[in-house]
Amino acid sequence: MLMLAGVTPQDVVFDLGSGDGRIVITAAQKYGARGVGVELDRKLVEEARDHARKAGVEDKVTFLQGDLFKADISSATVVTLYLSFSTNRRLQSKLMHELPRGARIVSHRFEMADWPADERVRFKGTQLYLWRLQ
Repeated sequence: MLMLAGVTPQDVVFDLGSGDGRIVITAAQKYGARGVGVELDRKLVEEARDHARKAGVEDKVTFLQGDLFKADISSATVVTLYLSFSTNRRLQSKLMHELPRGARIVSHRFEMADWPADERVRFKGTQLYLWRLQ
C-alpha cells in the first residue's frame, strides 16, 4: 500500500482504523514518513504505541483513540484504508473535502462506490486501489 502511494519522507501517512499500527510504523521505518493512526479500540492503540517504541519510531508516529469519521485528517498527504466497502463509501465525502490537493488514498481490497480508482494493483492475491486528489 505504501509503495503504491509512493510514500516519501515528506509525507504524513494517516491509517484510518490502524489496528496494531503496523502500516504507520512501516511508513516511518521504511520510508521516513511521519504517521498517524486512528483507532477506536483503546487496547489496540496501546499496543500500537508499544510497537512504535520497540521499533524506535515513537518520535515519528502518533496513535489516536477515536472515531475515524471525526478525526482531523487535513494534514494527511497519504491515507491508507483497510475497512469495508460500506465504510469506504461513507468516508468518501470526508476524504474529498478534508484532504489537500495531491493527497493519495490507498484502499486494501475495497473500492469507493462511484469513485473510479486512478490505479488498481493486484498484490499477493489482494486488490489495492489508489486515488489521487486533484
